[in-house]
Amino acid sequence: MTDLVHFHVDYPGRERDRWGAVFRPVLAIPHAIFVGGPLVGFGGRAWNAGALGTLALVCAIVDWFAIVFTRRSLAGLHNLKRFYMGWRARFLAYACFLRDEYPPFGDGPYPASVELPDDPEQRDVKSVALRLFLLFPHIVVMACLLLAQVVVSIIAWFSIAFTRRLSDSLWRFSRDVSSYVLRVEAYALLIHDRFPSFSLSAEAGRTEPVFAGDA
Repeated sequence: MTDLVHFHVDYPGRERDRWGAVFRPVLAIPHAIFVGGPLVGFGGRAWNAGALGTLALVCAIVDWFAIVFTRRSLAGLHNLKRFYMGWRARFLAYACFLRDEYPPFGDGPYPASVELPDDPEQRDVKSVALRLFLLFPHIVVMACLLLAQVVVSIIAWFSIAFTRRLSDSLWRFSRDVSSYVLRVEAYALLIHDRFPSFSLSAEAGRTEPVFAGDA
């Protein structure tokens, strides 16, 4: 099964920004206020998604009623949800040490992005009606992955702060977890109706960055 959502991020190279990593937990806070923490998109409390994320979630709830009862989504809501997903993708790349450049607030050029499908013309009403139940297996898997990502992020912080380097395997893991989170969030926000895969290697069919250790 081919996923409809893809996370693109350029490999940053071998030398990393030491001081940018040291202060990243603080520098990330302004973005987290808008799009949620780096490891939590949909938590038990609404504020975990950030101000814009909470608004996108409200839009998804309104869209859920529209699709279930009219078989059509409200086109005006998609732009906000897509805007949130783009901003969140750039923030995840920064917060999870995939990139060192400070991301723009809102939209703007950045070496990380999320590829979203076009708005579907016809909606799968049954899938939408049961979306919360369909999401449950993904939420369980994502919770386990995010616990691992916490450990990886701590290791990444120390590694970059003291050696200015991050191993390729840790970089790949953070990229794949971020990609998985974005796929699940797009499905949860009713951006599309295709059930996302559980694979962490969903990007494997696309061009991989060339790492020094791979040569």
